Amino acid sequence: MAKTILITGATDGIGLTTARYLAEAGHSLLIHGRNEKKLADCQAMLSALPGAGPIQTCLADLSNLDEVVAMASDILASGTRLDVLINNAGVYATPHKRAEQGWDTRFVVNALAPYLLARKLAPLLGSEGRVVNLSSAAQSSVELDGMRGERLLSDGAAYAQSKLALTMWSRYWGLNRAPTDPIIVAVNPGSLLGSKMVTEAFGIAGGDLSIGADIVVRAALSEDFANASGQYFDNDTGHFASPHPDALNAETCAEVVNAIEALLSEYLVA
Repeated sequence: MAKTILITGATDGIGLTTARYLAEAGHSLLIHGRNEKKLADCQAMLSALPGAGPIQTCLADLSNLDEVVAMASDILASGTRLDVLINNAGVYATPHKRAEQGWDTRFVVNALAPYLLARKLAPLLGSEGRVVNLSSAAQSSVELDGMRGERLLSDGAAYAQSKLALTMWSRYWGLNRAPTDPIIVAVNPGSLLGSKMVTEAFGIAGGDLSIGADIVVRAALSEDFANASGQYFDNDTGHFASPHPDALNAETCAEVVNAIEALLSEYLVA
């Protein structure tokens, strides 16, 4: 049965490869990007694939949480059915290290915006829907003052901490979800795959993007993930695995989730 799937960061990298696989399988897609021309080109390319279903676009800069709220509001108002949210968009290095609110841009894009989008769209997803969060093997303990932009972190530290924050809220919400909430899983799609982010960060071509896209599609659709809410899948090993120890500590997870919710409080009610 064809699903309706929203993919953030769908104009290149793993997001684009995942979108292509899903379009070829006939699923209806909402593809997100922050560049209008790239988004239109992506829509045209996907729509031209044999067997492609409807392809809609969502334009937003995820470092601007007002735009995240607007995107979610537009989707909710459209009456579009939504089965899966794939939070794929991410950032490693950026010349603008603080977002509009003064918070660390890497945390905003990699952890806060996905949380806000998932919370806003949860009523559409319902208990049968899924949220697939793209995490990373790079995970390190979250420094809350860094997340709030009170202290500037290096690119590597901000990336690893923001990916752990994403994994922590995925686990916390996924294990404590209400009966009407969607299934939530975090996935490391594979280390050093050939995305633009890997090239910019490490100066290497990277591995085959299909490795990451394959597991993202499985997480979105496969019965293997139907009872995996709150779990972490490590595609480097090919198994569900333990994330960073902080994500297994309920008190530490709650502290990070509470800090995220405090930052997002005005946006969650908007």
